[in-house]
Amino acid sequence: MQTKFSLAQLSDPGIAEADKILRACVHCGFCTATCPTYVLLGDELDSPRGRIYLIKDMLENDRAATPDVVKHIDRCLSCLSCMTTCPSGVHYMHLVDHARAHIEQTYRRPLADRFMRGLLARVLPNPTLFRLSLIGAMVARPFAHLLAALKFERLAAMLKLAPAKPNLHRLESGRRVFAARGVRRGRVAILSGCANPVLAPSINEAAIRLLNRHGVDIVLPEGEGCCGALVHHLGREREALDYARVNVDAWTREIEGEGLDAILITASGCGTSVKDYGFMLRHDSLYAAKAKRVSALAKDITEYLAGLEMKPSRATGLVVAYHSACSMQHGQKITREPKRLLTEAGFQVREVPEGHLCCGSAGTYNILQPRIAGRLLKRKVENIQSLDPDLIAAGNLGCMTQIASGTAIPVIHTVELLDWATGGPAPAALDGLSARRAAPAREIAL
Repeated sequence: MQTKFSLAQLSDPGIAEADKILRACVHCGFCTATCPTYVLLGDELDSPRGRIYLIKDMLENDRAATPDVVKHIDRCLSCLSCMTTCPSGVHYMHLVDHARAHIEQTYRRPLADRFMRGLLARVLPNPTLFRLSLIGAMVARPFAHLLAALKFERLAAMLKLAPAKPNLHRLESGRRVFAARGVRRGRVAILSGCANPVLAPSINEAAIRLLNRHGVDIVLPEGEGCCGALVHHLGREREALDYARVNVDAWTREIEGEGLDAILITASGCGTSVKDYGFMLRHDSLYAAKAKRVSALAKDITEYLAGLEMKPSRATGLVVAYHSACSMQHGQKITREPKRLLTEAGFQVREVPEGHLCCGSAGTYNILQPRIAGRLLKRKVENIQSLDPDLIAAGNLGCMTQIASGTAIPVIHTVELLDWATGGPAPAALDGLSARRAAPAREIAL
């Protein structure tokens, strides 16, 4: 794609990067076939190629974002399916992130939109506020349908996604170390994050048990927290970089102290962002090198587990529909490891039809764009149910929450299933299986 940025514009590193990305696009349109919003809406401007044209025009002309541009960029899920499909290697993720930051700086949203986005940016990254909000949501949840009927669709969507019984356990803080059992084979940090400890602390608890049993020391560093992905996708670049710096500092202390073999992440949406810290902070002289080192150490939990020799202690025979989160398959290009690990652990793994299409979660998308997210959820659930699985496995909490809101089939994190198969406790979600499907697993003689 030909661009016409001036030399003055190209002196801005952000514009220079956007120019490089735009020039890689050859207008082929392959991306339209796998873009969820184009598949649903059929509007060229709701495809990656259409959005690229909008972004190019806005940036080249140094123009403030318009309502029409904002509408189509906001509809982008950042699922990155287009990057998997693109034969030219267009880095759409960095381009749309730049466009969102430009929108945030140049466009004044309507009051209700500003309020909702500000609320999400303030509450979700803060575990204490998030937990308090879920307690309030528990009280208001019965009124979700009424709010939807009154056209308060975003509030209704938020309440429908909230758990019926929020986790009321005290949130742990401070540095914690979990020693390996037997001979130590490694030392890693695990990202606690913001949503996991509030919505599903069992995920990281399972990861710690599993790794400890296989000889890996775990450290939860002092000071680490939200990865910054939520605010980053809202265009709040400064806040995203602040979160990134805090985590880089926390992990750097451990790297330069007792050392780390890896930084493990159990939410693939967070993993995609942490692996991008090196790019995000590339122009920060104080953090560029440290961020690059952190990104190099970042791994999804299944990437690390794939390098360990794990033996199942029970055979379940359960049929698992594996949902590959967009951030996993498109953002991090991790496609084989989770399925192989589950298969080796004794599960019958089935791939979901149209697995490349997003479930509609996409961070805060299912709240900010509830109609499109609802259509994507319906399509995803129908594809999953066509497999008649006993349960659904996924590696991203956002996807798990979204899919669970549309089906009674248990949705369980991959690492919880692996922990169970290798000697850990059964995931609580398995209690919902029928008597036929929840028959006690037989023990395997070791």
